[in-house]
Amino acid sequence: MRLTPIQIEAILRIVSEHAGHSARTYLFGSRLDDRARGGDLDLLVETATPMPLLERARLQLDLETQLGLPVDLIVDDHDRAASPFQQLARARAQPLRLPT
Repeated sequence: MRLTPIQIEAILRIVSEHAGHSARTYLFGSRLDDRARGGDLDLLVETATPMPLLERARLQLDLETQLGLPVDLIVDDHDRAASPFQQLARARAQPLRLPT
């Protein structure tokens, strides 16, 4: 996983601020490959309740601003059936956890 502990802590803090403490955050895409270089940050955030579109935009902007990386964000609120892309992302995703 090509994220530093500081980046992981920042991601989890920002997601918690926007989506609540029960939100779960997963990384998928090119940043999972330690041999790759560059790339955007692909995140899947699972929430217990729907997140308004404006709040999703604020979350993405805060992540991009504080991390200095482009962010692709998928929010799954469990109220709607997951799209095929969401299913694929979730199948390949790894949970982000605070470093120990």
